[in-house]
Amino acid sequence: MLSRKQKHFLLKVFSLFSVVRGYNILIIIIAQYLTSIYILAPNLPVKQVLLDVNLLMLVLASAAAIASGYIINSFYDSEKDLINRPRKTMLDRLVSQRTKLSVYFILNFFSVIFASYVSFRAVLFFSMYIFVLWLYSHKLKKYPFIGNITAAILAVIPFFAVFIYYRNFDLVIFVHATFLFLLISMRELVKDLENIKGDLAQNYHTIPVVYGETISKRMLTLMCLIAFIPALLLIFKFPIGYMNYFFFGSILALLFFLFILWKSKRKLHYIVLHNILKFIIVIGVFSIVLIDVDLLLNRFLLKI
Repeated sequence: MLSRKQKHFLLKVFSLFSVVRGYNILIIIIAQYLTSIYILAPNLPVKQVLLDVNLLMLVLASAAAIASGYIINSFYDSEKDLINRPRKTMLDRLVSQRTKLSVYFILNFFSVIFASYVSFRAVLFFSMYIFVLWLYSHKLKKYPFIGNITAAILAVIPFFAVFIYYRNFDLVIFVHATFLFLLISMRELVKDLENIKGDLAQNYHTIPVVYGETISKRMLTLMCLIAFIPALLLIFKFPIGYMNYFFFGSILALLFFLFILWKSKRKLHYIVLHNILKFIIVIGVFSIVLIDVDLLLNRFLLKI
């Protein structure tokens, strides 16, 4: 049996894991490695990619910076989150604000240290990334359009770091990135609809607050239709193997998303929409292996 102190300590660990959204970071780490193996460096042996210390340092620098970003975001949004997500916020509050800030600075320090192993340019890159994460949480997220675009860009930047490292400038990579950027932009706008009550109370000038739900739905519809373009291009114009089934499925899921969107009236509906987009993104991460099944079987299973 665990003692009361041990239980309290475990709750705090779980609370901190909730604050930094460890499950999201794990997905991002997996996505960075799969993107490196199947899209950015398909001609390199899998073992060489997995054992590349520079890539590991870039992934760790990204993970530390993203975790710190979640902490500072939670720090500034504590009152709003208490309205929008009271149960999760009460769990997150098991860790004091002072402890969160301490962990925030430690994570930023480690992010820069990891980046310094790669190059001085990597240090500058992640230092700027950390600064913009803070600026977004402190100021930018309170404004319409700027906050949504910044959030989507910040979500894509960890992949951009790996993209620069491999210096792969194939058009297919930009098409993949465009599809991901549009999905993340849609997710951010859905989150604004989901959190409109807290945003109103805390005077956040998000798109739903300033322009209303109908305009927000029209914007989501437009972004959804635009997202069909890179999805169809990837299916019919680029050799992506069996991953084309993912994009066919994504188009169907987005059509279902649009149907639910225009029926949505309550927070629960927006939570469902948020989860649909999150599901597409997560499935997309693991679907990367379908680009080259032979690569998975021959290079990964036989050579490692």
